[in-house]
Amino acid sequence: MSKRHINLRDRYTSNVEVEEVLLDASNVSSLDSARLEGKREQPITKLRVLSVGMLFLLIASAFFFKIYLLQVVQGDKYAEIAKNNSVDKALIIAERGVVYDRYGEMMIWNEVDESGEYDFPIRAYTDRAGIGQVLGYVSYPKKDNRGFFFRTDYLGRSGVELAYDDFLKGQNGTKIVEVDALSEVISEFAVNSPTSGGELDLSIDAALSEAMYSIIATSSAKAGFRSGAGAIMNVNTGEILALTSFPSYDPEVMADGDDVDLINEYNNDDRLPFLNKAIGGAYTPGSIVKPFVAYAALEHGVVTANTTIYSNGTLVIPNPYFPSQPSRFNDWRSQGSMTMREAIAFSSNVYFYIIGGGLPEIAVPQAGLDAPLEGLGITRMAANYRRFGLGEITGSPLAQEQAGVVPDPEWKREVFDDDWRLGDTYFTSIGQFGFLVTPIQMLRAYGALANGGTLINPHVFAGRTGEKRDINLDAEKLQVIHEGMRKTVNMDRGTARGLERSDVAIAAKSGTAEIGAGNAFVNSWAAGFWPYEEPEYAFILMMDQAPRANRLGATTIMGEVMEWIGENRPEYFGIEVEEEIINDQ
Repeated sequence: MSKRHINLRDRYTSNVEVEEVLLDASNVSSLDSARLEGKREQPITKLRVLSVGMLFLLIASAFFFKIYLLQVVQGDKYAEIAKNNSVDKALIIAERGVVYDRYGEMMIWNEVDESGEYDFPIRAYTDRAGIGQVLGYVSYPKKDNRGFFFRTDYLGRSGVELAYDDFLKGQNGTKIVEVDALSEVISEFAVNSPTSGGELDLSIDAALSEAMYSIIATSSAKAGFRSGAGAIMNVNTGEILALTSFPSYDPEVMADGDDVDLINEYNNDDRLPFLNKAIGGAYTPGSIVKPFVAYAALEHGVVTANTTIYSNGTLVIPNPYFPSQPSRFNDWRSQGSMTMREAIAFSSNVYFYIIGGGLPEIAVPQAGLDAPLEGLGITRMAANYRRFGLGEITGSPLAQEQAGVVPDPEWKREVFDDDWRLGDTYFTSIGQFGFLVTPIQMLRAYGALANGGTLINPHVFAGRTGEKRDINLDAEKLQVIHEGMRKTVNMDRGTARGLERSDVAIAAKSGTAEIGAGNAFVNSWAAGFWPYEEPEYAFILMMDQAPRANRLGATTIMGEVMEWIGENRPEYFGIEVEEEIINDQ
């Protein structure tokens, strides 16, 4: 190595020149540090170079090991993931249609699932009570454990959701989804946009239905009724304004399916909250069938509207086989003398026993008649009941209907293997003895009484008219029935006095049906229409299974419903109100 080289090395590693010693703060500040003036350069040591090299080798080794692990050891696995999940075609679940009541209030709509459980809209339902069976609920689309839909549509399970499922369901769309090897979405775009389902406007007045439900619920608790149901219908179109069944359920709970305890409570409730009792429940009707018997008796000339029959509270029919054991058929009170109009108003059992089953000569003096009376007989009576739609379904899609039972000799032979007797006819004429009807059947039948003889199927689709059938009623004879039903409301001793009002004239009929072992319980009914002069609406209210000692009848309960209508929906009584007032309800 040259002497010059050694001197340079010593110069920069061990020697300090005099001028360097004299460097101090005063002259250092005048140097340009950005240009490295006043700086001494130090050489990089071998140790530092070696350390940097080792660090580089460690990092490079880690990278190569990871590459080896991904490409060699797990290469097949990630290749399969990349192959299957890089680009996929997925469903876009269409929104289901929104459901409104007759005033535009949303009954069912769609919401984003805040919990993140579903990646499609979930159904939301009104909080109004008593409409669960009407609205129904849905089951949601479902995915398998790989994330693929095996059920691609909402399924309507009951009520409106089931009845109008095809109308409410939309058309699903599709989208292309790009994902990385870890199945995380990188991008997506629609190929076919989904089409939302149709919007459904119901004829139902949600506020009125809720009010009717609350009144039924309160009355049930007060009087010991097990359950109840009610409905109001436009007699010219079949549109149902109010429809409720007590007890009810929360459709949102059923759609979500998360509240297992509450769902089990619904399932174990012996009052059957899932049953739409107005449509699917069959009950003994009692005296609300009497107007139909009265019409048939007029039509077949059994009596005239002014034929007078006397009731002292019991009709005694001698027993030809056991003279000492006559058959006794009780009225619910001593009625005295009455024509057909008063018989309807007083709901006399004896009067309808006689016009329904006839009166043998030996019993003529009891009824104040001059001669025996043939009566309708069970064949003509049963045919007339069926003429008004009893014993058949109305075709309502909202629930599974029962046809009910109109008793006749064929039915008794089939069920009891026994002959038909006079007492069977008597009891059938007052709505007892195996007689079963649904409230919606009776609503339709009373609608026909109100509108002059058109049997029209009830429905909940706003603006539509139900299927009609003309049952050929005579206007003069029908007027007698109307007058009797009006007297039921406005005459002393009438059985529906609780429905008398100053703002609208109501025609009605009450009914009490004895049920259970030893007739320990009763069903209470109220049926009728308004306005009396030009009927527009028919109603039905059924209170199920109260103790016999109960004195709270369905006509009183329906009177509370009418009071609510008068205060909150006076337009139903023909009273004009401003639109803003209606929309505020």
